[in-house]
Amino acid sequence: MKVGVICYSNTGNTLSVAQKVEQALAVAGHTVQIEQVEPVSSEIKPGTPVTLKTAPDPSPYDVVILASPVHAFSLAPVMKLYLSRLPGLANKPVHCFVTQHLKKAWMGGNHAVRQIRAGCKSNGAELLSSGIVNWSSSQRDQQIESIVDRLRAL
Repeated sequence: MKVGVICYSNTGNTLSVAQKVEQALAVAGHTVQIEQVEPVSSEIKPGTPVTLKTAPDPSPYDVVILASPVHAFSLAPVMKLYLSRLPGLANKPVHCFVTQHLKKAWMGGNHAVRQIRAGCKSNGAELLSSGIVNWSSSQRDQQIESIVDRLRAL
């Protein structure tokens, strides 16, 4: 199966989880490609418009995995913009994970996942699974492993 991991990562934390997913899926026999959503400016300030330098096309993939950090208790503005302009996602199986600094999922992670789910739905796709990594939690490694295990079973 051809899997696209479409990732926005500002600090590298989300990308590091995406790379673990990529390795696990490759070992399981899938063809996996990480593609990054990138803003024109890495200095994104609240209230300023975001423009994208890269917006990967998900249409070549059989399965899409979306990955993003949480910013200010919400989905990162870069990923919000990407989802609002997303072509080629209709009828594809989609999975996602988000990373956040705070220790509790209700501190932005759950909301970010709901925003990804809504973005998928508005583009004709269904979000099949999701995961949250709380970066400052002592359970971080277990959370990452749980996401990797769930996605390995694609």
